[in-house]
Order: sequence, then C-alpha cells, then structure tokens
Amino acid sequence: MGTVSVQTEFANPKLVIIGGGPGGYEAALVAASLGAEVTVIEEQGMGGSAVLTDVVPSKTLIASADTMNRFADAKDLGVHVGDGQDASEELNNLRVDLDTVNVRLLRLAATQSRDIKRGLERVGVRVVQGRGRLADQHTVVVSPSDDDAEYELHADVVLLAVGSHPREMDTAKPDGERIFNWKQIYQLTEIPEKLIVVGSGVTGAEFASAYNGLGSEVTLISSRDQVLPGSDTDAAQVLENVFERRGLRVLSRSRADSVENTGDGVRVTLSDGRKVRGSHCLLAVGSIPNTADMGLEEAGVAMDERGHIKVDSVSRTSVPGIYAAGDCTGVLPLASVAAMQGRIAVAHILGDTVHPLHTGEVASNIFTSPEIASVGISQSDVEADPTMFTGMTMKLSTNPRAKMMAVDDGFVKIFARRGSGTVMGGVVVGPRASELIFPIALAVTHRLGVDDLSDTFAVYPSLSGTIAEAARRLHVHR
Repeated sequence: MGTVSVQTEFANPKLVIIGGGPGGYEAALVAASLGAEVTVIEEQGMGGSAVLTDVVPSKTLIASADTMNRFADAKDLGVHVGDGQDASEELNNLRVDLDTVNVRLLRLAATQSRDIKRGLERVGVRVVQGRGRLADQHTVVVSPSDDDAEYELHADVVLLAVGSHPREMDTAKPDGERIFNWKQIYQLTEIPEKLIVVGSGVTGAEFASAYNGLGSEVTLISSRDQVLPGSDTDAAQVLENVFERRGLRVLSRSRADSVENTGDGVRVTLSDGRKVRGSHCLLAVGSIPNTADMGLEEAGVAMDERGHIKVDSVSRTSVPGIYAAGDCTGVLPLASVAAMQGRIAVAHILGDTVHPLHTGEVASNIFTSPEIASVGISQSDVEADPTMFTGMTMKLSTNPRAKMMAVDDGFVKIFARRGSGTVMGGVVVGPRASELIFPIALAVTHRLGVDDLSDTFAVYPSLSGTIAEAARRLHVHR
C-alpha cells in the first residue's frame, strides 16, 4: 500500500472525514489538536449510527432491563416490594413504561450527538450536514442535507468512516409496525407481548436478553447449535442456562426463511416448514457496509467481496492519502475499534507516534445479562496448542462478594503462556464484566505476567478478587 507524508508537504493539511461516527469524530478531535484543517461530513448527526441508533440507545435500553432483573433477584437478598411476600405478586406489580424508556434513550442519544458537535466546533472542526462521496483521490463531493446545490471540497487526505446498516432479508422486510430491524425497534410504545428475535449473534442476544428482562415472552431463533457463535462456548452455555431459567426460549439449529405481518401479529416460517407465531419480530441478521455509491471503485479503493474497505494496521487503504476506519472496514464491529482506527490514521497522517492496531489486544463485551467480556486469545486457541498455553477458570459462585450479591452465574478465565506466565487473554462472565475485563486487557496489552496480577492488591471482598485468585493459581514455581 502507498504512503503519504502530509506533515512534510503541507503546513496545515486539509483533512476531510466522511462520516461522523466514533471513527470520524475521534479522528477529527485529534487531527484538529495537532494543527490540521478538518472538515467532517455527516448525514444523520454527529456520533453517527453508534450514538443515534445503535450503541447508545441499545445500552440505555439494556440498563432499564438490568434494573428489572435486579428487582427479580431482590427476594434472594431479603428485599420485597410492597406488602406481599409472594415473589410472583411482587413482580407483577413491576412494569416498564416502554414509551418513557424509549423517549429517555433517544433523548440521551440526541444530547450526546449535540455534545460531540459542540466539542468538535470548539476545537475548530468544520461540521457539514450532508452526504460525502469521492470524486477522485483528493476531491470530495458534498450533497447537503438542506437540498442546496452540491459542491466540491479539496482534501490533502481523506478518511472514510461511513459505518454500516442492518442487513435485510428479501422475505422479511422490516415495516416499523410489527417487523423491525435494530434501528427501528425504539418506535415501540409498549412492551411486545411475544417477541421473536431472528439471529443469535451479539445484537440478537443482547436484545433478546433485554426484552426478556423488560417482561416480553421472547423466542430467539438461532441457526447454530449455540447462541453467540464465535464466542467462548462456556460463556454461551452460561447465558443459555440463564435464558432457560428466565423463560427465554431458544430455537437452535433453526433458520428463518420468511417473516410475515399477519395484522395482529407475526408469523415466522423456518426452513424446515415450522411456523413460529408472536406479536412482533426483531431482525438481527448482520450488517452491510455503507460503501455503495461512494465513488470508491472510481478512486481505486480496494474492497473485499462483501464491500468492506481493505485497510492495513495503520488504517491505510490501497490509495495513498485515503484512509478508512470503523465498521466499513470489517475489522471488528466495535465503536472502540473504530475510534482507535481513526486516531491511528491521524497519527500516521500527521507524523505523530503511531501504534498500529493489534486486534488481539481489543477488549470486547456482550451486554446480555450476565455480561460476557473477552480479550486476547480464546479457549479454542489454548485447546489447539496446550503445550504453548494454559488456562484457569474460577466460578463467581465461589467469590464472597458474589455470594453477598446473590450472584450465582458467571466465571473468570485467564489464559497464560506456559513457562513465562505471560497473560495472553481472558474471559469474564458476570455483572459488569465490561468493567472487570480491564485489568486482564491491561495485562495482555503490556505483556504482564500472572504474578503481576496476583501480586497486585485486590479489594476484599470484590468480584475482581477472583481475577487475582485465578492468576495466583497459574503461578509457576521457579
């Protein structure tokens, strides 16, 4: 791939960023602070889909569901709601006002979008509302949202951060009434009585878990043997056990062929002819990069067969002076990765210190209940080469703080290199796993050993104490 040395060629390089999601706005903030002249073109609003329709709204919805789940478990802590002692009666007195939940989450998303825009403008970034596309290597055509005439912007460097959108099935078209994709689901004003979720990947599992917690009768249709294909199998099994206990039905090895709105509900037809009926359906069957009609082919930007932009570890495309970040690259569909790719691109463009992206150091989290967080190598890596790696698993049910909190589900896994004890990865399943994975991610990134973790004081009692204990059990006597 070609290189560009903008810092030496231009005193104040002109950087045009197409897309205002995490990859775009994070890059813009860093570039402006380093002296570049930055323009961001965004069609929806600053923050892009991540803030307006995806990450922020969905995790806010999940927070409401998590509150309901904590109420459901309150009886184990001796806490009762109202005068009755019958747990079922207490829970029947709890209800979710979905309209209020959705108004709140959309308001939070809009507020965050406005805050991002103000923050960019404060450091001198020009924010343009509209759609951008490439005319050539150094020219971006802007189609303003207010229907004004198109115009061109010259760019010394272009960063593409155009994101993705939900994939649709020809036989299951979202109508925003009873059949939804994950962007439309916030149009619901009442908790769906019987929600069918098609797709058991991260998005499907998160929404299934959330609506189950909010009070829906949920059926999750999974084409695989287990939910969350590609995730830690022990973690997926814990989640399936929790789903079963909470009444969430999983149809494994089942593929949806079509979804119909029957007027008073939905009918999902499976590939084997079975019919599944519900009140509403949520489609979570993957995403498609927003790279069509962007002028990429004409500019010579290489893409894969699915339309993702090919990039290297410093976010360069096949064309010198054109970079890309985020979901449109197909690297990892995480807001944190998009933001890191954007920052790395700017560092490379402006001659700052560059730390190439290493996907093996990326910590990720699945916001189900319980949460599932992971970083580094996986259980399958350990099993594939047991002479090189070893691991330790400890259930949270043995942790004193977990017992106090009435937490029965979950575990901590740590993977290490044999001999040296270097921490190579880990998995955490439990409440706030997204917070607990950080010390393991820190160890993976900085090549710390299991003794570095175990010799660090952990609060007693705390859930993080299990991380230290698992590391302690991986100690190698020398």
